[in-house]
Amino acid sequence: MAEDRPTRRYPQNLQGVLQLAVDAGSAAEGPATVEPMSEERKTWLGDALAEVCKGPMDEVEQIKHCLAVLRKEGRSEREREGEEERDEEDEDERESAFELLSELCENLDNARDLMTLGGLELCLSQYLCHAQSGLRWRAAHLIATCAQNMSQVQVHLFSIGALPKLLQLTDSDPHPTVRVKALYAVSCLVREQEAGLQAFLSHDGFSMLMRGMQSDNEKLQTKSAFLLLNLLMSHPETKDTVVSMGMVQQLVSVLRTPHSDFHEHVLGALCCLVEDCPQGLKDCRNPALGLEELLRQLSKELQGKEESQEELDFCERMRVTCFRGQQSDDNGMDR
Repeated sequence: MAEDRPTRRYPQNLQGVLQLAVDAGSAAEGPATVEPMSEERKTWLGDALAEVCKGPMDEVEQIKHCLAVLRKEGRSEREREGEEERDEEDEDERESAFELLSELCENLDNARDLMTLGGLELCLSQYLCHAQSGLRWRAAHLIATCAQNMSQVQVHLFSIGALPKLLQLTDSDPHPTVRVKALYAVSCLVREQEAGLQAFLSHDGFSMLMRGMQSDNEKLQTKSAFLLLNLLMSHPETKDTVVSMGMVQQLVSVLRTPHSDFHEHVLGALCCLVEDCPQGLKDCRNPALGLEELLRQLSKELQGKEESQEELDFCERMRVTCFRGQQSDDNGMDR
């Protein structure tokens, strides 16, 4: 009976694990004569178990070490006078700590450990607002790394107010890389996350994406357009909200700027806004917008360019959806 079995005592250290492995191997062989394990075999097994046991512990220790570096108190003004070289060394050390943390936190378990150890609060309270842009963008990148595909971390970041700060950095930080990394973190927080989408809407996130597309930062333009397209495809219920903001007119204005690769995503977003969205379709058909002629010109320019095939497909899809049916209606009215 189960209650007659002796209580099992589990090993509390590596030596105990090694002894347990030895005992288990002996028991599996039944009542046969037990031969003592050779010293070579013991050494090999001990090294193997030590390697297995120390791996995750080493990574947690690395995380703790990095956080200790990032938590160092700054020196006073007097202490900093004449020590520019030392300041640069400190900044390099902190940047290296962020880079190591970002690498470690590609592993979801490590991302969870960083959250538990207070690393995300540190990023938010001390580094997203740091005077050094290299530390601001690395903090945003670390947040993005931890948030992607991990609901627990996303919820935690919402609870400590990360999204408004990231949106602010995306919108107005003077350094282009900070803006791009902050938008990357925003994307990791709001995609495939209903609570994130609602928070994004409440902070007028779609207007921020439009301003990103209208900026002179090519990477920010591309990432803003891509996130807009992604959100419209995965959350079609947002179409009416986006159209009511005048997004159709603004996207068409973007298409009139000198051609860029991100225009493919802009056309894709327009395609979303005219499908199963009557007001979006009406806005695109407004003669004052001149979209039909613009699409005709774009199609002509994109013909024969293999690298622009998807953009051409979006362009033709827009022409068919918006204007081919309209021409048939107009002809019917003439008859």
